[in-house]
Amino acid sequence: MAADVILLLRGLVREQRHWLKLPQQLAAQFKLPVICLDIPGCGALYQQPSPGRIEQMHQSLQQQLAANYPQYRQARLHLCAISMGGMLALDWAVAAPGQVASLVLINSSSALSPFWQRLRPANYLTLLRCALSQQPEQREPLIWQLTSNQLPQRAVVAQWIQFARQYPVSKANALRQLWAAARFRPEVKPQCPVFVMASQADRLVDWRCSARLAAWLNTEIRLHSEAGHDLPLDDPAWLVLQLQCFYSKVKCGLPAI
Repeated sequence: MAADVILLLRGLVREQRHWLKLPQQLAAQFKLPVICLDIPGCGALYQQPSPGRIEQMHQSLQQQLAANYPQYRQARLHLCAISMGGMLALDWAVAAPGQVASLVLINSSSALSPFWQRLRPANYLTLLRCALSQQPEQREPLIWQLTSNQLPQRAVVAQWIQFARQYPVSKANALRQLWAAARFRPEVKPQCPVFVMASQADRLVDWRCSARLAAWLNTEIRLHSEAGHDLPLDDPAWLVLQLQCFYSKVKCGLPAI
């Protein structure tokens, strides 16, 4: 019997370390392997050019999985992804239905929704400041402002600054990722179970983008009333509970609750 593996995917210009302690929490809670991957241009792959298409990004992830985790080559993958990572996960599930066993999409979007919902106009100036800033000390607090509804946590922001210093995402790669995400429009529905989560108080992406995706996928959506775009940061306990419920339904080797 194939093993079950949870694979976490981050979004635009973010890397796997931005999950913070969540991978360890999921592994302890579910007693399953939890792995993370980065797209080219982010994390340890920051010196590589980011692909300009979502399809090329997910293909790179498949290649990394085969190269770095050969023991999971035949595993049943449960993709849990946020924002642009959700686009990669959705495209991956359609391209490799025998590999992907389930999808969890958190605050994701697609060209099914209008651009002013995918990036709220009130944030355009802050986004421009982020794009123009060369200093992580200036940029990362702005990203917190866009993606979290909590008061800034100095220790976490300091970690983000350290990540950005060690593995800086170039402007060219950020633009390629943004271009790829802007054009993504799902055409084929995945065969595996899909669960959608969204933050109604998301100040970066309108939660109705997730609702539109859930309606198109004919699947359930669960809404958080207070968290920001980075829902795993703002309320990881709530996220773990929702994953427990969903994974128990799809029988991915987890104990029933």
